[in-house]
Parts: sequence; structure tokens; C-alpha cells
Amino acid sequence: MSPRHGAVDPDDQRHSESSDDLGGSFADGWPGDDSEHGDDTPSDSAAGRSKRQRSPWRRALIIVLVSGLVLGLGAVGAFWFFTERYLGNVERIANPFQDLDDSQRPAPASPTGDPPVTFLLVGSDSRDPSGVGPPGDRSDVIMLMRITGNRQHVQFISIPRDSWVAIPGYGLNKINASYAFGGPSLLIQTVEAVTSVRIDHFAAVDFAGFKEITDALGGVDVQVAETTSQGGVTFTEGLNHLNGEEALIYVRQRKGLPGGDLDRVQRQQNYLRAIMNTVFQQNMLGDLGRTDDLLLALTSAISVDETLNNTDMLGLVYSLSGLDRSSLNFLTVPVAGLGREGAASVVYIDATQAAPMWAYLQQDELALHLQEFGEDLLPDVPY
Repeated sequence: MSPRHGAVDPDDQRHSESSDDLGGSFADGWPGDDSEHGDDTPSDSAAGRSKRQRSPWRRALIIVLVSGLVLGLGAVGAFWFFTERYLGNVERIANPFQDLDDSQRPAPASPTGDPPVTFLLVGSDSRDPSGVGPPGDRSDVIMLMRITGNRQHVQFISIPRDSWVAIPGYGLNKINASYAFGGPSLLIQTVEAVTSVRIDHFAAVDFAGFKEITDALGGVDVQVAETTSQGGVTFTEGLNHLNGEEALIYVRQRKGLPGGDLDRVQRQQNYLRAIMNTVFQQNMLGDLGRTDDLLLALTSAISVDETLNNTDMLGLVYSLSGLDRSSLNFLTVPVAGLGREGAASVVYIDATQAAPMWAYLQQDELALHLQEFGEDLLPDVPY
């Protein structure tokens, strides 16, 4: 009688139990078996011995395939969760590049290695994700964010909102007026004309989101050079721990600061660095609960141009996973001085001093030449 219908020797018993654990007949009938399903070949035959000898390999292969399937499904699920829960919050801005004349734009960066990515970041009171708010709406924060091609450095270069520049089609005015006149497209044109740096993506931050981001971090610490007051809040000289509402007032204050708009630019940079330092110091990426709150607040506060899809965003975030605090640099475009144009207080950009900065960005080599711009770097302060 065949072993499947009568007495089964111990070796076949163990084989049968293992096969049942993995799905029984599926394991026995794996392609390449010497026997077919339902064959009553005795266990002591050559075919039976061959099957028993190969069964551990078949089981191992099945385990690998099943594990791969589970991991694959898990990765798909994780991607879906991340994109739906977080990236799904990010507002999309109608392509601000589509109407730009490519022949009039700066050439793409020409590094020796992988291409960098350049964002134009703005912070505005506008609640309209198109970037065009009510008449007179202007951006309080204008920054270039350069992610180097090797993904080892991120440079933030602030352009004071009161910078006196030529706005295409409108003549000389404050640079943030371009945002009011023509939204993201005109601001991109203006910044590219001033810097000779090609913008790859546009992102806007809703000021109201500053509060949620800060509170999700449990507040942030910023260093204040001189005691000032604004909106019922006093910022004392030295280290200040700010909640969300206080942080919003802190980054928007200009009156009462000796350097006016230039001091506000430094506060904006100070605040961004404080956020990043808090994330690094508290190891928030290891605390999923708190990271969840932060990511929800962050993604709800920003809008990006629609040319940057979720897959690209996720890939970009992943590529920056090795960054640390020393990888981040904050600079301000070199300034020749402050002045007045009519009734307006303005900032004059030093085009001669700024030219090397733009050239280094073009070559993706600014990280190698930061000390040439020591006066324009945000000074190191303790946190």
C-alpha cells in the first residue's frame, strides 16, 4: 500500500507535516517534482527519495516568494498611507512655469555630478493656493532653497522682500510686489532675472501654518539679539522658547528691529533653523506619534507647483534622509544698503558681491565657498 493510504514511516510523517504547514499539495506539486499529484509512488522509491531531498529547497523558495509578496504589499501600503495621509494634504498650484518663455530663462545648473534641485519658497498672508491674494497682497518671505546634486547640503538664501529690483513689465519696485502683480509666475521671472538661477519648483507657506508646525514640535527655541515687543509679546535678549502664536509674531515683526527688513530676514532663517534643530535634537523621526503630528501640520501648511508629483516628492524626501544640522546653511543675498524710493523703505542688492554666489549655485559648488560670504551667513548661535 502506498504511504499516503497506509502506514507512514517517520521520515514521510515529518515531510507531510512540513508540507501541510506550507500548503500541502502546493508544496508537493512544485514545478520540477518527479511525482505528480495523486501519484502513489512508494516512499522508498528513487522518486520518493528525490522528492524528500529537494523539499527543503522548495519550502525555502516558497517562503522567500511569500515573504517577498508580503513585503511588496507592505511597501505599497506604506506608500499609499504616506501619500494619502501626508502628501494628500499638500495643495497644488497651477503650473507657474507653463507661460514662461524658456528662451528667456537662465540655463539649468551645470554641475559636474548629479543635477541639484532649486525651489523658490514664499511665505504669504494669502490663503489662496494660487498665490494671488487680494489687491496689495505681498510675500513676506522669499527664499531660494537649493538641494545639492549629491543631496549632502541644503542652502537657504533669503532675498529681502523690500529688495528694489526690476519687475518684468512693471519697472522698478520692491521684489515682493511682483507676487501681488502676477502671482508665482511673475515672482519666478523676477527672481530668475535678479539671480540668474533657474527655478525648478515653487512652494508657498501659509503663515497660519507656522503656528501648527511649532506647536507640533512642542515649541521652538530661538536666540534673540535684543529685547523687543510686538503684538503683546516680549522677546527678551537671549534664548526664548516660543509657542506657535509667539513664533508667528516673531517671524513677522519688523518694526522695532534696528535692521528693519534685514533683521526680519534673519528671524525667518533663525526660525527655520530652530525647527530643524528641534527635529534633529528630539529625534522626532524615531517617535512616530509626534512625527505624525508634525507631518500633518507641515503638509497642511504648504502648497507646491503641480509639476512636482507625490512620487517625486517622496523620492526627494527619502534622498535627504542622511542630512544633519551641519548640512544646512542659511544665507542672505549680499546687500549694498538700505534707502528710500519715494515713501518706501527699500533694500539695495549688491549685484557685484552677489554675482559669485549665483555662479557657485550654477556650478552647484556653493557648499565649497560658504566662507566667502561670511557676512551673509546666519551666525551660529547656541540652542
